[in-house]
Amino acid sequence: MLGKTTEYAIRALVYIQLQNRKQLRPGFREVAREIDSPEHFTAKILQQLVKFDIISSAKGRGGGFYFEDMGNNTSLYRIVQLLEGEKYFSRCGFGLKNCTDDNPCPLHNEYIEIRDKLKELLHNKTIQSLADRISEGDAVLNRIVLV
Repeated sequence: MLGKTTEYAIRALVYIQLQNRKQLRPGFREVAREIDSPEHFTAKILQQLVKFDIISSAKGRGGGFYFEDMGNNTSLYRIVQLLEGEKYFSRCGFGLKNCTDDNPCPLHNEYIEIRDKLKELLHNKTIQSLADRISEGDAVLNRIVLV
């Protein structure tokens, strides 16, 4: 349901959060390798996230990407909103432009329920909460397993 840019962005942010907890600032090549994303694409995504003030970056020795606030509570909703746009949360599941309660598509009522549940999930999950699950051993991020 999410675009590749958003998927990679969320994975990158979780990876950066995990590395920042170890006082490390990964570069875009490392992030791309560890989240299994193309380097060039990852670099562009990370630049966008810096532009949106989600993360910061530093050049040179000791440089890389980092969160200004280690207790980062950026919601997944915010990331999706920035990268997919606000219309993502109101679009038609059938892809119609004029789908409304008065003019519903064949999926309208069922899709609204799913869309609302997804919106709730994205509001309730943060980059930090996803990183916590990995740190606690309850989840993995590709091949990343932390102990």
